[in-house]
Amino acid sequence: MSRRTLCRLDDLPDGAAKGFGPPTGGFTGLFAVRQGSDVFVYVNSCPHIGVPLDWAPDRFLTADGSRIVCSTHGAEFGIADGVCVRGPCLGDGLEKVMIEIKDGVILVPEDAGL
Repeated sequence: MSRRTLCRLDDLPDGAAKGFGPPTGGFTGLFAVRQGSDVFVYVNSCPHIGVPLDWAPDRFLTADGSRIVCSTHGAEFGIADGVCVRGPCLGDGLEKVMIEIKDGVILVPEDAGL
């Protein structure tokens, strides 16, 4: 499977989230959340109405950093599983992207976000 570089692990601080534009020819970006040594990557699209989740660059988390939040209607999602735990899309989930961390670099499938 062909992969592309998302970013270096060091560029994603623990407890932070970061957005990334779509791949060439794509329409939907991705975002990553780091919790310690774990990194979770999702397609940046709310399952409720398909809008990007962030209201400003890299603003994907609740104020306390415990959940992912949709800027449009306040739906909240678990960081580790992407499942909506509050809001109009309760029980739906974000589209998780499989990652590989190699030599300190976060890699995602070439077609992630297409």
